[in-house]
Amino acid sequence: MPPLKQTRKFRGGRSAPTQRPAFSHHASSTLPPQPRFSNAPLLQQDISGEIMSGVGLVNGVRVTPDDPSRVVTVQAQSGKTGKEMSISYTNCKVVGNGSFGVVFAAKMLPVKHDDGQEEPESEIAIKKVLQDKRFKNRELQIMRLVSHPNVVDLKAFFYSNGDKKDEVYLNLVLEFVPETVYRASRHYAKLKQAMPMLQIKLYMYQLLRSLAYIHSVGICHRDIKPQNLLLNPATGILKLCDFGSAKILIAGEPNVSYICSRYYRAPELIFGATNYTTNIDIWSTGCVMAELMLGQPLFPGESGIDQLVEIIKVLGTPTREQIKTMNPNYMEHKFPQIKPHPFTKVFRPRTPQDAIALISNLLEYTPTARLTAPEALVHPFFDELRVEGSRLPNGKEMPALFDFTKEELSTRPDLIRQLVPPHAEAALQERGIDIEDFEPIPLEQLRISLDVSGAYSFGDRILC
Repeated sequence: MPPLKQTRKFRGGRSAPTQRPAFSHHASSTLPPQPRFSNAPLLQQDISGEIMSGVGLVNGVRVTPDDPSRVVTVQAQSGKTGKEMSISYTNCKVVGNGSFGVVFAAKMLPVKHDDGQEEPESEIAIKKVLQDKRFKNRELQIMRLVSHPNVVDLKAFFYSNGDKKDEVYLNLVLEFVPETVYRASRHYAKLKQAMPMLQIKLYMYQLLRSLAYIHSVGICHRDIKPQNLLLNPATGILKLCDFGSAKILIAGEPNVSYICSRYYRAPELIFGATNYTTNIDIWSTGCVMAELMLGQPLFPGESGIDQLVEIIKVLGTPTREQIKTMNPNYMEHKFPQIKPHPFTKVFRPRTPQDAIALISNLLEYTPTARLTAPEALVHPFFDELRVEGSRLPNGKEMPALFDFTKEELSTRPDLIRQLVPPHAEAALQERGIDIEDFEPIPLEQLRISLDVSGAYSFGDRILC
């Protein structure tokens, strides 16, 4: 095979080979069918639909573009307890759509709860998805169970009728977060500037913390990408969203391989593996980090097979043993022998070595060779965040990064000393967490389980 001569320029002057390696017909044609998931962000669009007396219906959700003061009241259920509640909202407008449905932004008026407490007025997002009556909505089940500072909060949910007969939509009422990491990255790319390394550290740390949490309870997100990372620019807080592809993985049970948006798909998924683990989220995380550093995707495959080509052009051809760990059915296939392209030549000349080291440890062919989320959190790349008095680039205080729960710390008690900087110990002590005498919760109690009735259970909580 002739040597690779063409190159693809990365921002910052570095380059990587771009000529497509010549896969044998046998190898390329027998790889499993690849999904056609879009990597595009949610589309901004104007509100459409019939508007009557200041109130319109867009796919079954009332919008109030003509009269901001008009209030819509619906009967809903609490996101966590399932108790019936009445919520009122106004200023409802479409902010995005996709294959899943539509996302609306609105202002929710104060809510009075049964215990007498009142939830103040807040900005909300309403994610509306078509409900298949034959199945329980997995996203709703998972969102009702998870609770973490870096996971978007489900406030309530309700159902609405669509335009067609028997058409029912599920509406997830979520906390509203104004921006995404995708748009933040595009902002710097358009200015032809690199995203400040401190911001990359801040965003990646919070993403990894959200993954450490959901992985500890057995959930795999399966669609990690910049568009699914919500961001509050003023506070620096990141929240993982869109659990539409998420699943509780059970050892020994097969899973579909045609998930995850293309640029962020782990190689074992491209090879058609069905016994994958939460390590696929770690691969996607490495792709996100590289994208923030480059200002463009690291592996921009034009198709499923081309995605593997893009990976090989950087990491080199996987060895027979590496292929075995991804899908042993492809061990005998012949792939072009391509040498790896060093990450030091992919990224800008002055890229910190600890950043390159972390990405190298996330983007491993062998799934079990990738760092776990807790292991990545204690990587030296994030040491700057652990310095007492660190501030955001805008000069404001850092968000709470070390307010770990007992559940979080129980996943890797051997890493507690590295996870919790000395200046954060007192705050944990006030919440009853003594890192000097820490007794972890048994892992089997942390994980969400699925009983024979199809109900999810999490600790003492059961959702039917």
